[in-house]
Amino acid sequence: MTTRTRTEVTEFVLLGLSIWPEMQPVIFGIVLTMYLVAVMGNSLLVIVALSDPKLQTPMCFLLSHLSFIDIFLTSITVPQMLAHMLSGNRTISFNCCLIQLFFFMAVGSMEGHLLVAMAYNHYVAICDTLRYSASISCLLCLCITLTSWVVISLNSLLFSVLVPRSTFCGNQVTHFFCDITPLLKLSCTRPVVNEMLIFTEGVAVVVSPFFFILVAVLRKALSTCSSHILVVLLLYGSVIRMYLRPSSSYDLDQDRQVAIFYTVVTPMLNPLIYSLRNQEVKADMAHIPMGKSSLSQGRECMNRVLVPVD
Repeated sequence: MTTRTRTEVTEFVLLGLSIWPEMQPVIFGIVLTMYLVAVMGNSLLVIVALSDPKLQTPMCFLLSHLSFIDIFLTSITVPQMLAHMLSGNRTISFNCCLIQLFFFMAVGSMEGHLLVAMAYNHYVAICDTLRYSASISCLLCLCITLTSWVVISLNSLLFSVLVPRSTFCGNQVTHFFCDITPLLKLSCTRPVVNEMLIFTEGVAVVVSPFFFILVAVLRKALSTCSSHILVVLLLYGSVIRMYLRPSSSYDLDQDRQVAIFYTVVTPMLNPLIYSLRNQEVKADMAHIPMGKSSLSQGRECMNRVLVPVD
């Protein structure tokens, strides 16, 4: 294979999920269906949370933001993949690839931070009920969210800067979107510095929130947040499997199949798992007495959305 420098690689070819043409219609139909379900389900959650004043609670704020993140996450990758399947043109420019990499890493990391905030909210409501109103507010959740966006954006920008410094030996990406691991696999030399950075940043951005969630929910709130644990395991199980290992052990054929779980399956399942359904939530709120505190309303909404669908 001819060695190419960064300036010679002006575009990449995304190989997609399968190289077998006869499987493309089946894959297209399945992925399109899951994408539509994910977008419609999460859009419904956002609309319900924003339209009903009684749902303006910290937990519902975090949940609506999580739904927005899920819409953004799946829309970064899936429409492009579907378009490539229809047109047969699988190329993406070098700059567009870097932009996609930046947004995917930022949005994907943000989902993990939101799950941490939701776990902390749930922990305080269960274990420190009397101080819940003083400890948790929508303003605090907004500050946490904005701070997380700043930190994660800087982290994602770092990777977007490192990738162009690599020397590529080809431009065929064994994936359906521009991700850090298949791009590093195209490097002519083993990018030790990049691997160490990915591992270090992965521990700080991915693993530490994961352990925080485990500590928060396992101490006293395990029995009431099984749905939250399910979402965490779906997300972090695939992410840790994908990124926290050396590039020599990458299996890109398996990795792009695993990537479907956190780009399509998890965003599709989140609305079903949390089951924030308009009529049921409004019916629950209608039975709350007028003198009931905002704490009780917040816990009512939180407990409702944390109960999985039967």
